[in-house]
Amino acid sequence: MNFRRHGHREEPEINFIPLIDLLLVILIFLMVTTTYSHFSELQVNLPQAEGKAEEQKNSPLRVEVSQQGQYRVNGVAPAAMTVSALTDLLKAQASGKTQPVVIINADALATHQAVVTVMEAARYAGLAQLTFATQMGPK
Repeated sequence: MNFRRHGHREEPEINFIPLIDLLLVILIFLMVTTTYSHFSELQVNLPQAEGKAEEQKNSPLRVEVSQQGQYRVNGVAPAAMTVSALTDLLKAQASGKTQPVVIINADALATHQAVVTVMEAARYAGLAQLTFATQMGPK
């Protein structure tokens, strides 16, 4: 007795959906357990950069920051070493200029706080365009 009919025979098929699910679970596990490098662990040696100086359409305000935290704006020292005195000097130097660029020439050994103080004074003075001067490093 032959109960099979001579006709269409079904081909076996492989279902890939469980395989894809398994691979996604493995991928998520690897992403969660991977350790990433932290930027705080990097050695940073500033300021050196390569690039061409951009031609200025308007005369810039050059703010110099010494290693001891002293400031000069276009060669003029503020009345006191405070944010408000530096803001007043920046406003006076920027009067009559349309959107002057503030170029911060900070010593490589100047404190971060001294540079942040210049940036804060520029913000209070309404000067939005800031840039940092760097020097060419040894090749």
